[in-house]
Amino acid sequence: MCDLGKCQGACCVQGDAGAPLRDEELLVLDRIRPALEPFLRPEGLAALAEQGNYVRDSDGEWVTPLVAGKECAYVVFKGGTSFCGIETAHRAGVVDWPKPLSCHLYPIRVTSYKAYDALNVDHWKVCEPACSLGRELNVPVFRFLKNSLIRAYGTEWYEEAEQVHEALEQERGRA
Repeated sequence: MCDLGKCQGACCVQGDAGAPLRDEELLVLDRIRPALEPFLRPEGLAALAEQGNYVRDSDGEWVTPLVAGKECAYVVFKGGTSFCGIETAHRAGVVDWPKPLSCHLYPIRVTSYKAYDALNVDHWKVCEPACSLGRELNVPVFRFLKNSLIRAYGTEWYEEAEQVHEALEQERGRA
């Protein structure tokens, strides 16, 4: 579970590249960009004007642009904590898209193969407060990300994940 009071949204400002983007998300960013402008910082707008709504990283993958090689161009700050400007605009009802799926799923990172997607938790120091909170509240990562996982894979997939988790928990109880 994110613990923004402790991590202050560090995942939006640290790292060596912007947020990974799916090909279909590029068109969405192009479409909603004008509506996002009132929700973004001048530095972010300047980075977008210079670099575009998305860029290719060193691996050739589409990602969000960075401001001066640091934070995501779409990030905004409130009281020292970073938030997604796209998500802020979505919550205000201005755009119909919540944010890039990779951000919505984080700390789960998806690697797509021909036959399936591999979902792995990205264990990163900035997320240690979230991991501690999740353990304290006994909330597995997949439950914290329920809405994100349903967005990505559907309700049926999520319900099956719940069933698998319950079966594993019962099996552990027998051991």
